[in-house]
Amino acid sequence: MDDQACPRCKTTKYRNPSLKLMVNVCGHTLCESCVDLLFLKGSGACPECMVPLRRNNFRVQLFEDPMVEKEVDIRRRILRDYNKREEDFASLDEYNDYLEEIENIVYNLCNNIEIIETNKRIEAYKRDNREVIQRNKTRVGREEYALEEMLELERIQEEARKKELEDLDLVHKKKKAHDKQALIEELMYSGKDAAQIVTEFAEKAEKQRLEEKNLPPPKPANEFSTGIKFGQTADHTLLSVPKSEEGPLFVYEPLLAFSEGPGVPPISDIESKGYISHIRPETLQENAGGFTSSLACQRALQEAFQCLFYTAPSVGTSTVI
Repeated sequence: MDDQACPRCKTTKYRNPSLKLMVNVCGHTLCESCVDLLFLKGSGACPECMVPLRRNNFRVQLFEDPMVEKEVDIRRRILRDYNKREEDFASLDEYNDYLEEIENIVYNLCNNIEIIETNKRIEAYKRDNREVIQRNKTRVGREEYALEEMLELERIQEEARKKELEDLDLVHKKKKAHDKQALIEELMYSGKDAAQIVTEFAEKAEKQRLEEKNLPPPKPANEFSTGIKFGQTADHTLLSVPKSEEGPLFVYEPLLAFSEGPGVPPISDIESKGYISHIRPETLQENAGGFTSSLACQRALQEAFQCLFYTAPSVGTSTVI
């Protein structure tokens, strides 16, 4: 992105690392300085396409391609009103047609195709589905509010856990310093042998370490990272986690393929009888993934034999048709 430049003042990100490119609904970029200069009165026209723009509609460009920015903005604006869900339709085909209509509208607006007719379709849809749009906006608002509450609760719990770990670390450091000071004082003022004192303190430290190691494990997690408890639903929009039932363990049974044709030669015959003479060897990547030229040849033979059927003539040998 260092080669990005403002189309008006030609300032590049290489020459000015703090350059901030901004984009509006037309999809053309301008640097922040040019936006402040051209839209000093709050409104103006795009220097490239002369579309009327407003200063407060400019936002920082996130993607390198400005057309992506334009599509993201248009899609966000369209989906505010085209907010129906699959349960709002009588069949899956109607829902798919609805999604296809959204994509056609976004494509037309992004590529400046039939702008007037497309905007008329949007206004007609908003007029005919005003109640449904408002109801879905209210539902989405409730879900977003519930999700924000869960994220806030998760943040508070994370901060509390971090504070608890910091307190435990501080207590451990204080205890370690206290034990060190006690050892020094014992060596200075006690009449015991120094080696005996050091041994006693080492045994005491080892005993405390084993006690800390044998502490009961933390309680198992009963919620997701978003704060939703297992089995809990938010506004009846999320499915609960199904509970696993006790039952017999799964026993794998290999699949028996009935091809009604001649049997496929084993890998040893494929390698020894020249089946792979005209097959390229496998690459290192293919070999690392478990694929070999012999296995590929065996699969090709299996597919070739799949539709062949035996007939039993009067002679002792069999033929294939």
